[in-house]
Amino acid sequence: MTGTKIDTGYLEGQILVAMPTMPDPRFKRSIILLCSHTEDGAMGIVLNKDLGVLSFKELLDQLDIPVTARSTNPHIHFGGPVETERGFVLHSTDLVHETTIPIGQGIALTATLDMLQCMAEGNGPDSSFLALGYSGWGPGQLEQEIQGNGWLVVEADSDLVFGEKLEKKWQAAINKLGFDPGLLSSDLGHA
Repeated sequence: MTGTKIDTGYLEGQILVAMPTMPDPRFKRSIILLCSHTEDGAMGIVLNKDLGVLSFKELLDQLDIPVTARSTNPHIHFGGPVETERGFVLHSTDLVHETTIPIGQGIALTATLDMLQCMAEGNGPDSSFLALGYSGWGPGQLEQEIQGNGWLVVEADSDLVFGEKLEKKWQAAINKLGFDPGLLSSDLGHA
């Protein structure tokens, strides 16, 4: 069946929302789009932390990609603490390449230079989010963190993924839950 996603119990395409009690400072008030989630582990991109040390033009210069069109100057974001020199482009599905991985709901991931070249030429996707690094979990690790009340899960949407107001994304994700997670006990679910 084309377009139908089978429910496997995995959270690919969903957004993790850090609980207010998140002890890891790298993920405090973070939201993460899960790009892959299988029995072998999970991989995601943080959606609300600006890297602030590298501009798009500087990135293109480092990669010897010429800017041949007047293009926007998208921010480069902190995607997570794993392989921080590796780049990822989350983008709308109006432009895909052979190496593009569909994430769901009109969102895809490309981790090759092809997408950056298209963007430098002014032929990029309608919506994009550039990140260096990613967040990763080994087999069963994410499930343990969720059971340990480290993360909540919400449906992804284009505003949470591509919206420019990074400082408001965590609260917007929390608002989708319909309750205040600050009222939850950190011991919830434990006997």
